[in-house]
Amino acid sequence: MPLHPEIASFLASLPAPPAGPPDPIALRAGDEAHVPPLAERLPLHAVEDTTAHTGAGDVPVRIYTPTEAAAHGLLVYFHGGAFFLGSLETHDHVARSLAKETGLKVLSVSYRLAPEAAFPAGLDDCYAVVRWAAEQGDALGWDGTTLAVAGDSSGGNFAAGVAALAHDDGFDRITHQILYYPSLDLDFDEDRYPSLRENAVGYGLETAGLKPFNAFYLGSGADPADPRVSPVKRQDLSGLPPALVVTAEFDPMRDEGELYGQRLREAGVEATVARYAGAGHGFVQHFSWIPEYHEVFARTRAFLARKA
Repeated sequence: MPLHPEIASFLASLPAPPAGPPDPIALRAGDEAHVPPLAERLPLHAVEDTTAHTGAGDVPVRIYTPTEAAAHGLLVYFHGGAFFLGSLETHDHVARSLAKETGLKVLSVSYRLAPEAAFPAGLDDCYAVVRWAAEQGDALGWDGTTLAVAGDSSGGNFAAGVAALAHDDGFDRITHQILYYPSLDLDFDEDRYPSLRENAVGYGLETAGLKPFNAFYLGSGADPADPRVSPVKRQDLSGLPPALVVTAEFDPMRDEGELYGQRLREAGVEATVARYAGAGHGFVQHFSWIPEYHEVFARTRAFLARKA
């Protein structure tokens, strides 16, 4: 099917991007300017900002409690933004929807961003918060069952990376990995995946923009050949948690996500790959108000229920 008309209309309304390399300060300010006021956000039982005191340092965390129940399963969420954008605020609506639709307590992580923080600072923060959540389970009201990791785009990269780090450390508490249109291969050679050419232009995120947008992360010491940077390059995927990999039909990064799901299945890991027709990269963040894309949260709930 063609690009969803609501998405196409929005993209047509956007001004041409400024010339030259991306300016992280200006782009961050632009993102924050579009955050809705608190009164307009999805209400939940409780939303609390706190600090996770971890081995990687103090990491700001926002905790979303969907109901008044004494205990919940946990979902640790890593926002997207090409490793240099995004915040607790820009992705607050995603975390709220995850909490409401799944019934889990969601911990959204304000990890350190490139280029100010060199690799692997952001990944270390994300992993450390997952370990902290398990250690602080009683205080957090964790029911001891589900401990999922989830992320969109570069946050999906971190979710996959955290699952792998946990496996290698013998930390077996992570029950699920949920990746929304993940960035899993930071080698942007256009011949690597058909989607890099098929979806190169006209769908929001463009193939030519991948290198400059990820340059802040790669320039901080992240090597695309390192499986901590490009999780799809990990040789042995066996033993990882069950995965839900959500991709978008018109995303240049569609095929690397689908390859990851295929390789997980080949390694004996339960993996569900769901491609959303008519969608482009970022649809969970930007277009989940469209009913057929808001369905991604119901799909997430169903996936979590199978293995809770």
